[in-house]
Amino acid sequence: MNKPLQSIFLALSLAGLAFAAAAQSPDAQRPAMRAALEAAEAGRPDAGANAALRDNPVYGWLEYAALKRDIDRVDNNAAQDFLRRYNGQPVAEAFRSLWLPALARREDWPTFLANWKPTDSVSLRCAELTARQAQGRLDAQWNSDAQAIWRANGKALPNGCDAVFATLAARGGLDAPLRWQRIEAAADEQLPAVMRAAAQGLPAAEQGQANDYAAFVAAADARALAWPRTDRSRRIAVAGLSALAKANPDAAERLLPQVGDALALDATQRGKVLYQIALWTVASYLPDSARRLQAVPEAAYDERLREWRVREAMSRGDWPGALAGIEKMPPAQRDDSRWQYFRARLAEKLGRTGEAQAWYRGAAQSPTFHGFLAADKLGQPYVLCPWEPNDTAQARNAIARDPALVRALELFKLDRASWATLEWNDALTRFDDTQRRLAVELAGEAGWFDRAVFSLGKKPEEQRLYTLRFPLHHGDTIRREAERNGIDPAWVAAEIRAESVFNSNARSPANAMGLMQVLPGTGNGVAKRIGLASYTGASSLYDPDVNIAIGTAYLRQLLDKYGQPYVTIAAYNAGPTPAARWLDQRPSHDPDFWIETISYKETRDYVARVMAFSVIYDWRLNGNALPLSDRLVGTLQDKRKAFVCNTPAAAAPAGSR
Repeated sequence: MNKPLQSIFLALSLAGLAFAAAAQSPDAQRPAMRAALEAAEAGRPDAGANAALRDNPVYGWLEYAALKRDIDRVDNNAAQDFLRRYNGQPVAEAFRSLWLPALARREDWPTFLANWKPTDSVSLRCAELTARQAQGRLDAQWNSDAQAIWRANGKALPNGCDAVFATLAARGGLDAPLRWQRIEAAADEQLPAVMRAAAQGLPAAEQGQANDYAAFVAAADARALAWPRTDRSRRIAVAGLSALAKANPDAAERLLPQVGDALALDATQRGKVLYQIALWTVASYLPDSARRLQAVPEAAYDERLREWRVREAMSRGDWPGALAGIEKMPPAQRDDSRWQYFRARLAEKLGRTGEAQAWYRGAAQSPTFHGFLAADKLGQPYVLCPWEPNDTAQARNAIARDPALVRALELFKLDRASWATLEWNDALTRFDDTQRRLAVELAGEAGWFDRAVFSLGKKPEEQRLYTLRFPLHHGDTIRREAERNGIDPAWVAAEIRAESVFNSNARSPANAMGLMQVLPGTGNGVAKRIGLASYTGASSLYDPDVNIAIGTAYLRQLLDKYGQPYVTIAAYNAGPTPAARWLDQRPSHDPDFWIETISYKETRDYVARVMAFSVIYDWRLNGNALPLSDRLVGTLQDKRKAFVCNTPAAAAPAGSR
C-alpha cells in the first residue's frame, strides 16, 4: 500500500475509533481515559485518543492534566478559553490556582489581574497586590489589603509577601503599633523568627526589646526579670513560659515564680502557664502530675485538662479522685457516654451501687464503646436503631444525573481521589439533606465508602445509617483470612473500617498502604513468614486479598505476643514500644481503665473505636454480637447479645464516626 493510501486509511481508522468511543459509556471508556490521563501527565498526550474521549464527563480533567504538565508555558488564549468553557466547575478553579502563580512567575500582571478571583491563599493575595503595584494602583485600598494580611495572624508568611510589606513600609503603612501587633501575635504562636522579622522596622530601642522578647520565647530564661512591667511584657512572658513548659515542665515551674513576681503576672496569666506545666507533665504520667494538676486554678481548666485530671487519678488507682474529677466536669461533658460509664464504674468500685446502676443505664442508651460496656454491666441487650430511608427511585435518579456528582464518581473510579473530592464538595454545596444522603448511597455503590464518614452527621439521625457508615466489602476474603488466623471476622472488618474505610488504594503520610494500612516493611516480613506467594513487593499491598491476608496474619502475630485483643489493637496503631511502656506502667489495670489511660489520644480513641466497630460488624454479619466485655479479652464463646431499639432515647445517634 502506498503512503497516501496508508495515510487515508489511518485517518479513517482513527475517525472510526473516535466515533465508536464517543458512543460508549464512561464505564466502557474508562480504560482509554485512564491511559489518556497517564499519557497527559507524562507529557505524551495522544491527540487522536483524546479526541475519542471528548464527550466523556471528565474530559475537562484530561485537558487539565495536559495543561498542568507544562503550566509555565501555557498560552494565555488557551488558558482563558479553558476557564471560559469550564466556568463554574471545580476543574476551572483547580486550573486557575495553578495558572495564576505561573502568571506571577513570569510577571504577566495584566493577564493575572484579568483572571483574578478572591482566594484564601496568602501567596496569591500577595501576588495580586504585587500585580496592582506593577499597574500603578498603589492607593489607600492597597495599603488596607496589605495590612489585612499582615495582621491576620502571627504565623510565617510566604516569601512572595516580602516585597509587598517592604512597599507597605516605604509608604508608611507599617508603623510601630502594627509591627508590635504582629510581634505579639507571633509570640502567641511561639514563633520567635516571625517576631524578629516583624521587629526589623522598629526604632532601635524598641527593636532591641522585641528581639529580647523573641529570645525569651525561643528559650525562656531570667532575662525577663529585667523587662518593664507592661501588659506586653506579661503577654510575651506567658507565651515563652508556655513554650518552655512543653519542652521542660520542670524548668518552667522553677522559672514561673521569679518571672511572675518580677512582672506582676496576675492569677489568670499564671494559670495559663500552670495549665501548660500540668498538661505536659500529665501527658506522660510523670511523678509530679497530681501535684501540678492541683496547682492549676479551676478557672484555667478546660475540657481537655479536666479529662486528664480524671485519667491521671485512674492511672494511680485513685478511684475517689477520679470520680471527683468527673463530678467537676460541666454537665455537657459529664453526660457524654464515656464519662457516664466511668462515673458508674468508679461509683461501683466505691460501693455506691445504686448510683452506678443509674449512670450505667444512661450510658447504655448510646451505641458506642462505652455504651456497649454499660449494657454488659447491666446484662441488657445493645441499643441500636438503624435508619433505612425509603427513598423513591425518582429522587435517586435525579441525584445520579447531577453533572458534578457524575464527574466525582467517575474520577474516583479513575483513582483520581483529590479531583473527585473537589467535584464532590462542589456538588454537595447544592444538595439538601436528602440529596446529600442519596449522593452518599451512590458513592457507596461505587466503592467510595468514606463519603459516608465525611459527609454524614449534619443531622443526628444520619449517624444511624449503619449500612452506609459501616460497609462490608471483600467479605469472603475477610472470613477466609479470619478463620485461617483464628481471628473474629468482625474484628478484621472493624480494623479495615478504622484504617481505610475500605479504600484499597489508601496510603498514609507514613507510607502505610491499602485496606489495613500495612507498612511495606511489615508486609514484607509477614509475607515471608506465612509464605504468601501472591506478595510480590510493596505495590501488592494495594491488592485487597494480599492486604487482608497480611494484615490479619499480623493481627494474629500481635495477639500471640500480647495475649489480649485490646492491647493488640493499641500495638497495631501505636507500635510495640509504646504498647510495652503502657503495659509496664499499668500492668494490673482492668481493660477499660487501661484503654482510657493510654497517653496517646489517637491510640486511646482508636482502640475504643475498633472495639465498638467490631460489635457493629458482628451485628452486620450475624444479627447479634459477642459481648464487648468478652471481646476485649478474647473470649470467643457462644454467648451472644441481642440488639434492641425500644425507647425514644435509644434513637440517639452513635457517638463513633
